[in-house]
Amino acid sequence: MALFPAFAGISEAPDSGSSRKELDWLSNPSFCVGSITSLSQQTEAAPAHVSEGSPLTRSPLKSEPSDESDTDKKLKQISRKKKKEKKKKRKHQHHKKTKRKHGQSSSSRSETDTDSEKDKPSRGVVGSKRESEKPKYKRKGDSCLGINPKKQCISWEGTSTEKKHSRKQVERYFTKKSVGLMNIDGAAISSKTEPPSSEPISFIPVKDLEDAAPVTTWLNPLGIYDQSTTQWLQGQGPPEQESKQPDTQPDSESAALKAKVEEFNRRVRENPRDTQLWMAFVAFQDEVMKSPGLYAIEEGEQEKRKRSLKLILEKKLAILERAIESNQSSVDLKLAKLKLCTEFWEPSTLVKEWQKLIFLHPNNTALWQKYLLFCQSQFSTFSISKIHSLYGKCLSTLSAVKDGSILSHPALPGTEEAMFALFLQQCHFLRQAGHSEKAVALFQAMVDFTFFKPDSVKDLPTKGQVEFFEPFWDSGEPRAGEKGARGWKAWMHQQERGGWVVINPDEDDDEPEEDDQEIKDKTLPRWQIWLAAERSRDQRHWRPWRPDKTKKQTEEDCEDPERQVLFDDIGQSLIRLSSHNLQFQLVEAFLQFLGVPSGLTPPASCLYLAMDENSIFDNGLYDEKPLTFFNPSFSGASCVGRMDRLGCPRWTRGQNREGEEFIRNVFHLVMPLFSGKEKSQLCFSWLQYEIAKVIWCLHTKNKKRLKSQGKNCKKLAKNLLKEPENRNNFCLWKQYAHLEWLLGNTEDARKVFDTALGMAGSRELKDSDLCELSLLYAELEVELSPEVRGAATARAVHILTKLTESSPCGPYTGQVLAVHILKARKTYEHALQDCLGDSCVSDPAPTDSCSRLISLAKCFMLFQYLTTGIDAAVRIYEQVFAKLNSYVFPEGSGEGDSASSESWTSVLEAITLMHTSLLRFHMKVSVYPLAPLREALSQALKLYPGNQVLWRSYVQIQNKSHSASKTRRFFDTITRSAKALEPWLFAIEAEKLRKRLVETVQRLDGREIHATIPETGLTHRIQALFENAMRSDSGSQCPLLWRMYLNFLVSLGNKERSKGVFYKALQNCPWAKVLYLDAVEYFPDEMQEILDLMTEKELRVRLPLEELELLLED
Repeated sequence: MALFPAFAGISEAPDSGSSRKELDWLSNPSFCVGSITSLSQQTEAAPAHVSEGSPLTRSPLKSEPSDESDTDKKLKQISRKKKKEKKKKRKHQHHKKTKRKHGQSSSSRSETDTDSEKDKPSRGVVGSKRESEKPKYKRKGDSCLGINPKKQCISWEGTSTEKKHSRKQVERYFTKKSVGLMNIDGAAISSKTEPPSSEPISFIPVKDLEDAAPVTTWLNPLGIYDQSTTQWLQGQGPPEQESKQPDTQPDSESAALKAKVEEFNRRVRENPRDTQLWMAFVAFQDEVMKSPGLYAIEEGEQEKRKRSLKLILEKKLAILERAIESNQSSVDLKLAKLKLCTEFWEPSTLVKEWQKLIFLHPNNTALWQKYLLFCQSQFSTFSISKIHSLYGKCLSTLSAVKDGSILSHPALPGTEEAMFALFLQQCHFLRQAGHSEKAVALFQAMVDFTFFKPDSVKDLPTKGQVEFFEPFWDSGEPRAGEKGARGWKAWMHQQERGGWVVINPDEDDDEPEEDDQEIKDKTLPRWQIWLAAERSRDQRHWRPWRPDKTKKQTEEDCEDPERQVLFDDIGQSLIRLSSHNLQFQLVEAFLQFLGVPSGLTPPASCLYLAMDENSIFDNGLYDEKPLTFFNPSFSGASCVGRMDRLGCPRWTRGQNREGEEFIRNVFHLVMPLFSGKEKSQLCFSWLQYEIAKVIWCLHTKNKKRLKSQGKNCKKLAKNLLKEPENRNNFCLWKQYAHLEWLLGNTEDARKVFDTALGMAGSRELKDSDLCELSLLYAELEVELSPEVRGAATARAVHILTKLTESSPCGPYTGQVLAVHILKARKTYEHALQDCLGDSCVSDPAPTDSCSRLISLAKCFMLFQYLTTGIDAAVRIYEQVFAKLNSYVFPEGSGEGDSASSESWTSVLEAITLMHTSLLRFHMKVSVYPLAPLREALSQALKLYPGNQVLWRSYVQIQNKSHSASKTRRFFDTITRSAKALEPWLFAIEAEKLRKRLVETVQRLDGREIHATIPETGLTHRIQALFENAMRSDSGSQCPLLWRMYLNFLVSLGNKERSKGVFYKALQNCPWAKVLYLDAVEYFPDEMQEILDLMTEKELRVRLPLEELELLLED
């Protein structure tokens, strides 16, 4: 009898001739066929047959419900134990047999029995090696054979003849097809208009849909079933047309899109000259491709084409080519085509197309700016010398256009301002690439070329003036910032008159130079030594090297030839600035470049290109002194010579001795060139620069340097005030008194304030400088320590009250009477109303009127806060805001229509800053809810998304909140609408602060509790913010953003991804030296490769590795 009952018939077939003795073990004589039915005839409820000699009974199957007794459960447990013991014995015996067989096979192996390794898996049947004798079935199930049909089955190999029916999954709400259904325009529902009844009704009547009596049938005895239910009861389905009705909804959407496409085609045929319409048609292609395949031919092709980016680009390119055929002179369409073709063309092909476009439009400054940025961010073709010469070609071409030398292309409006912005962009490019000497030399040449031009060459075109300037540059005459500089004009006059100039040796030459040892600790790793030495040289060697004639030096004495700047390096970039405002901006930009806070914000075209350090997030002493601490309106750009590591706190600590002398010489040279407000602004910047160094000494608690710096600063303030034109300059008096207050000399500072206010006379509220002086005096008194706050508040009220009186302000004598306070309030109210009325009538707004309105509103707000309370001060702000906001943005429009809207926007911004500072101070000294401040900041940031001071305040107060949802929603709203990069930067900073807070909590008391407080996905959110911020042009070419991203990934420990981001950053900002320095710090093993890359791209490497090895050997 066969061992396998399912194949009993096959095994019992009489075949005496072919029977083999070696297969007799497959027969089981003790097995009876009658004891079990055939496998094919078993039913689902077939009970288990029990052997007669067995004392135990089998338990019923799990699939059949039965009530088991306790004895059955015990028997089950016993049988399980026995099975386990048998299994262990069987395994043990099998292990012994395999060992014995292995030993025998290794000794008695013949050549005929050897098989290849490929045949071993084919041994499906014992004693056979043929593929045809492998079993064609597989058992499925773990129960006894032939017992339970529910738990076992046999699957045959080979393809099934039955057709597999594919299960169609139910589509979820978020699938593309379901989302497409939501875009269908719904049918408008309108109620029938009926005349209202005169009598009130107690309920709303509901009319029957059908007035006829319901039809009753045997399936629908009550007449309440609809047609679909009746068909279901009859076992019928809906008609074929009705079943396909839902599929017609996407067709309606496709029809709507086709209608829009046809509308666009019709409009561009009728108006082929409308470039904005063509651009809108190009943008519409994104919406078309998001919809379920409008252009798809088959169903399978639909999804494929829907995801195809190339198809979108090709359609856009085809539309743009049609548009350019109709508008050959449109620069915007050609720019859009070039931007689109970056996905298709090679960089060399793109450069050629750009050159063709520039050749056709050499007078378009916006096109030049985009071309420079494109070439600057192409890593494969990038080199410093190539881009530097390209800037020179751009500025020289635009100068020729402005002079009228290129007759075919006239100068466009705003050409001079755009040229100045490109000049600043070139200077920041050279500074960030490490070529500080060339950048400083450009500023030096522009100062001489602009302010000290001889009269004999003023009528020449720019090219001719540059040719005359070359002999002066090569003459060795001192330049701007160097000792003894007299300017180009004086040198030219000297040359015409003849003779020579006696050179007096400097008195300071004998002073020993500061011992600046480059390598202080040779035991440090090599990469740390190189970084420290490289940054030290950057800080000391930013001025162009000139041979000292008093020491009989020549050009050959220069150890580093790169420190010398030739005329060929700067000649092409010299431009003429005829506007007096631009000339003053040139001086302010030069001083800001040197580290002096001049208050100038770079032009929008190069604003984010210049940002490379994270000082925009530093609050400094703003928390301690929210009313009086100086907070610059713009920061984020390093001064020349500074390439510090990211995260290093930046304070105005000044330059070295030679650098400080250079800055003083620049001030002495340019201050006589201006008068009035401009000269006052320069003096204010100089004194503010010195005071900033005093604040740094206070912050670092360096008492020795604080004493010397305070002494020098007071000396400068007194010297400036001694000049006749500065004796009544309230800006300088204000800065001098503030300096005394910072140094802790409170009584001396009060004397300075009282002296300055006594000089004012009876100007009352008409002088904005006097109002600012009184405001600072009152704010400093208010911010005194809590112990003396009561008396200080009385002093502040006295100052602001005296400001409204016609008599000069005298020293504080005691509490101010209530009558004087009421009079002062009335005076403030009338003055503010008059100022608002006069200012809004005049168009454009004069500068004096704007500054007067700012100072008056700030004084009135502080006065109301001190006398009435914070709510009264907020009402003043709301009054001014409502008036100016309706004037700047009439009828809720997004842009101002008048020419003076920009000036009024700055007025509103300054008053908003005062409002938020006042709220912050009030929260500091008393209990006050956070909601008013948060609401004020949110409202202000929607209007001024680029204001860094407001963002700093917003991030700081929101960091105290435990719920991040409101902050994230606000940032999401601003980033969707604003073009500025600041919302992205501060959104990232807010999330990083939250992550730092979470990590601090998780590591409380030296133990980690990661399991109880999860990270809630902050890491992925910050990475997503970085990626989204870099999708814009301003974000992808901002070195600060890439530095922050790289630093964040390194802090996570993700080294491989950090390297990927570094090389991606080089693809967009290959000129930024700080990125390479950061990479050396983060990946020290690849230092040699990074330095080779810097050398290849011609970035400035001041300490080659060969020189470093020599220094380490000494």
